[in-house]
Amino acid sequence: MTPTPAAPEAFTRAVAGLRAAAPRDEILIEETAAPQRLAPFAFALSATVLRAGDEVASGRLILLHEPAGHEAWQGDLRLVTLITAELEADMAGDPLLPAVAWTWLTDGLDQHAAAYTAIGGTITQTTSTRFGELAGPEPTADLEIRASWTPTSPELGAHLEGWCAMLASTAGLPPPGVSALSDRHRASTP
Repeated sequence: MTPTPAAPEAFTRAVAGLRAAAPRDEILIEETAAPQRLAPFAFALSATVLRAGDEVASGRLILLHEPAGHEAWQGDLRLVTLITAELEADMAGDPLLPAVAWTWLTDGLDQHAAAYTAIGGTITQTTSTRFGELAGPEPTADLEIRASWTPTSPELGAHLEGWCAMLASTAGLPPPGVSALSDRHRASTP
């Protein structure tokens, strides 16, 4: 059996930065198993976003490290994400939603000064209506964001904060420190 090579410093620094960042209270993050075949070194986090106690979005952030570098990544580290959220039915058909959802990622990274290159991804909107034996609940609509980018430094705390900002936007959370009108109404109701 071949021993596992020691993780390079760039990878261990990147993992430490992801572990050190603190998301807002509505975002629950935990370490999860990372895919093993995408790169020699990998680390993964999963997130659940809660609004009024209900899960409204979930995501996964995977850190990949290829010590020799990867031409398509334009570097040796790569962050990959998948985020899913249920949408309000009226938003599901909005033709502007994919472009807006993409800015949730780029704005989140930019607002937290998370420098990156080689960013790319897809935004998918789906609606589902159940029939026959599966009939029941109202039609549902979902948003899926798949993206990846190359951080330009192994200091990844800002990248996690930017990713959490994207999760919050996808879930429809108000900005930190702002209460949603429905939350204030509930708090004042006896």
